Amino acid sequence: MNCFKRIVFLVMYLIFSEGLQAKSFEVNSPGGKISVSVRISDKIYFSVSSGDDVLLVDNFVSIQTRDNTLGDHPTLLRSRESSVSDIITPVVALKFKEVENKYNGLILKFEDNYSVEFRIFDDGVAYRFVTNIRGRIEILNEEVVMGLPHEYTAHIQQTESFKTAYEEPYSSLKSGSWNSNDERSTLPVLLDTHKGYKILISETDLLDYPCMFLKGNGDRINAEFPKCPLEFEAEGDRSVKIQKEADYIARTNGKRSFPWRYFVISERDGALIENTMSLRLAQSSVIKDPLWIAPGQVSWEWWNGASPYGPDVDFVSGYNIETYKYFIDFAAQFGIPYIIMDEGWAKDTRNPFVPNPEIDLHELIRYGKDKGVDIILWLTWLTVENNFDLFRTFHEWGIAGVKIDFMDRSDQWMVNFYERVAREAAKNELFVDFHGSFKPAGLEYLYPNVLSYEGVRGMEQMRGATPDNSLFFPFMRNAVGAMDYTPGAMISMQPEVYCSRRPNSASIGTRAYQMALFVIFESGLQMLADNPTLYYKNKECTDFITQVPVTWDETIALEAKLGEYAVVAKRKGKQWFIGGITNGGEDERRFEIALDFLEGDKNYVMTAFGDGPNAKQQAMDYRKIKKEVRSGDVVSFTMVRNGGWTAVIE
Repeated sequence: MNCFKRIVFLVMYLIFSEGLQAKSFEVNSPGGKISVSVRISDKIYFSVSSGDDVLLVDNFVSIQTRDNTLGDHPTLLRSRESSVSDIITPVVALKFKEVENKYNGLILKFEDNYSVEFRIFDDGVAYRFVTNIRGRIEILNEEVVMGLPHEYTAHIQQTESFKTAYEEPYSSLKSGSWNSNDERSTLPVLLDTHKGYKILISETDLLDYPCMFLKGNGDRINAEFPKCPLEFEAEGDRSVKIQKEADYIARTNGKRSFPWRYFVISERDGALIENTMSLRLAQSSVIKDPLWIAPGQVSWEWWNGASPYGPDVDFVSGYNIETYKYFIDFAAQFGIPYIIMDEGWAKDTRNPFVPNPEIDLHELIRYGKDKGVDIILWLTWLTVENNFDLFRTFHEWGIAGVKIDFMDRSDQWMVNFYERVAREAAKNELFVDFHGSFKPAGLEYLYPNVLSYEGVRGMEQMRGATPDNSLFFPFMRNAVGAMDYTPGAMISMQPEVYCSRRPNSASIGTRAYQMALFVIFESGLQMLADNPTLYYKNKECTDFITQVPVTWDETIALEAKLGEYAVVAKRKGKQWFIGGITNGGEDERRFEIALDFLEGDKNYVMTAFGDGPNAKQQAMDYRKIKKEVRSGDVVSFTMVRNGGWTAVIE
């Protein structure tokens, strides 16, 4: 070997050796604000900082398989850093038509055929495990431990067990008092650091694996996972009882990537509303030609008891063909593309192939198509599981989509059920609304025919759907994906006088609050929950609601404070919509909004609906105004307690 070759060999050896011996790494976000420090010793540790502020310290992670613990005394083989900058165009654009995907990455390859990958964005951090192990593996547990350098406030949704529909109200408590004896929390969880930062914790690309739950442990937060169920016993027409569980949380392919765990970091509450982290980390759509997927609004009969009335209703209303034709006529008049037929459309909830003879489903399908209105059918998940060929049958009938209910679990078996449903529905060009569900976790991007999830304390909860709780949704639940809240109440009340029972269902919050929800709350399938009779009687409100899109080109949070108020502007084409909602914390709040987002040197017409002078007591009171505006103008308005304000600018 000549001298030059020996020098090159020595340099390469030193570089390679240094890489193998490296025990710590630091990767910054593209803008340099957020950084992740990784330390390899007895475990894989990482800390997250923003500027000089350490936000999460000495987090550590591992996966315990039947044969090994990946992350326990790890041996690093090599590392690789990367930088990515591209544009994602979502099939269903809930916030933005185009999303910038820009991050710096780090992949650490270890002995035992596994890697840990980090991505550092300007608005957050994510990591995941990737394994390359032959055959099937059993995951006994996954260790996710987050270290808190100071006492934070945790905003959480606590549940007594893993059997949950994610509809519990939010609670807020100091991290130091959140201990392992407390109930576990669903995701997402939001941490207020009290140093100007909020940290939103969730997961995405969740496939063939259980959902993660979190529990406090003093200055740490630990993950928990439901065990994989093995044996079931029937429990009515819409549920099963788990009779036997495995000692593992997942049995899965050894060659795979595991779910992304992510932390959205924001110094501005409104940035939580605008964030797109779940999308940026999820897999791309596998549906080659998604043009048949048509998000939209839907008229829904369950909340209002299928009970239209009045001089134009000369039939006995209920779950019958006359009532559903009335709903179709209403939808057609206001350009609503769908109606849902909820429980009662089938003769037996267990049999999806025999409609209720009072309904004549096939005539309704024909009648709806003649008027440009398609039908969505409600089902229990158990009926779907026992009749998986229904997707082909429904497609042949001309049904547009399905609303599947009462899953109420998020173990590996149930997560896989969601994916099987999405795949089979897509194969038959049906879209899906998951009700009684866990939160969105990436499946909706892999299969964008999944248009919405419930997994929220929505308006079905009647008195339980308070603005005080719902003001967390834009910052937490809607921040991770579509949300089937079912807005649109035309009977509005303040909480101290609230009373409601179907068919005269009512909501807490003002009329303007309910109208603004259509702009603020995101769902690819947005309900109009109330009675067509009331929508006809309140036509100017209905005209506004039914022109609000469900997908958007641009989203800007104008004013936002977690749990208290949110004012958001959204653009679709050349139209701008603004929605504002507030909780019951103050008698009234006044806002001044600069219309800087409008294009310059043009005149616009703004039509707005706001709380009336008596809305503090009589929540039905609202005022409509119409005026010309231009870019740079400042619009002032007041929202009363549990109130709202909304506008369209065109």
